[in-house]
Amino acid sequence: MILAIESSCDDSSISITRIDSLDLVFHKKISQELEHSFYGGVVPELAARLHIEALPKIFEECKDYLKDIKAVAVTNAPGLSVTLTEGVAMAKAISIALNLPLIAVNHLKGHIYSLFIEKEESFPITVLLVSGGHTQIVEANDLNNMKTIARTLDDSFGESFDKVAKMMNLSYPGGPIIEEKAKKGDENRFSFPIPLSQSSNIEFSYSGLKNAVRVEIEKIKELRNELSEQDICDIAASFQKAATSHILQKLKKLFKKSAPKTFAIVGGASANIYLRENIEKLCEKHNTKLLLSSLKYCSDNAAMIGRVAVEQYKIKDFTKIDELYIKTRVKEL
Repeated sequence: MILAIESSCDDSSISITRIDSLDLVFHKKISQELEHSFYGGVVPELAARLHIEALPKIFEECKDYLKDIKAVAVTNAPGLSVTLTEGVAMAKAISIALNLPLIAVNHLKGHIYSLFIEKEESFPITVLLVSGGHTQIVEANDLNNMKTIARTLDDSFGESFDKVAKMMNLSYPGGPIIEEKAKKGDENRFSFPIPLSQSSNIEFSYSGLKNAVRVEIEKIKELRNELSEQDICDIAASFQKAATSHILQKLKKLFKKSAPKTFAIVGGASANIYLRENIEKLCEKHNTKLLLSSLKYCSDNAAMIGRVAVEQYKIKDFTKIDELYIKTRVKEL
C-alpha cells in the first residue's frame, strides 16, 4: 500500500491505496473552512498551524496499515509554502521511521487522477482544471506527458466565486454559496460582461468580470444602502452565468479546431453543477466522452495524491529525502 499526504492549502488529508488493486482502503480529510470563514479566505499561517494539529490525528488512525506500506507520497507543488511544508515534514519523518521511499506528487496531476480513483487510468484526455488557484486546459497523454495549452491571465474561476461571495458578505468558501444562491436568482437581471469575448485566443481572465460585479454592488448600495436577499441571488446567478459562459466560449473555440474524443473537468470548482451541465451539452454536441470526478473527490484530497503515487511507484519515481523540496512557484504542468 501507499500512504499519501495532502496539505497544499486548507485541507488536511491522508489516504492509503493498494498498489495492485487500486482500492482506497483508508481516506480521511479534515477541512478548515470554518476557521477561515471568519476571514473570508484562507490565512496561510493559520492553515499551517491547523495542519500541525490535524495531520497527526489522522495518522493515528492509519497505524494498523503501517506494516503494509511500501512508500510515502506527499504533495510538494504547487500550493502555499507554509502548508506544503507541514505535509512534506510529516512524509520525511514517516520515511525515516519506517525506512520507506518517498514519492513527490504534483498537486495538479492529483486533480487529473481524481478521475481514476479506484479505477485504471485512461488516456489521452483533454482536461479543464478549475479550482481556487487554477484555471487551465491540459492535454494529458500519460502520467509524464501533460501539457498546459491554455491558462488564466489573472484570477481563477474558483477564486472569482470566492471574491464575489466576499463582496456580498457571504461566508467562505464562496463557490458553493454562490451556486446555491444562484438557484433562487434571475441570471438575466444583470448583464455582466463575458471576459475576452472578442479575443480569438484560448485563454481566461476573471479580473474584469469581478470588477463589474463590484461596481454593480456599489450602485445598489448607493440606492438602498444594502443588498436585499433577492439582489444577492440575482447577482450570484448573473455572475455564475457570465463566468461559465466565458469558459464555454473558449471551449467552443477549442472544440471547433479539433474536438477531443475524451474531455474531463477536474478541480474543486468542477463540483459546480451549472458548469458541469453546460459542458455536458457541449460534449454531447461534438460526440465527445465526458469524464467527471466524483463530487467528494473534486476538492483537495489525499486519495487523488495516492492514485498518482501508485503510477509513480510502478516506475520507481522516488525522491531522495534530502532532495524533496516544496515548489511553490509551479503554476501548471
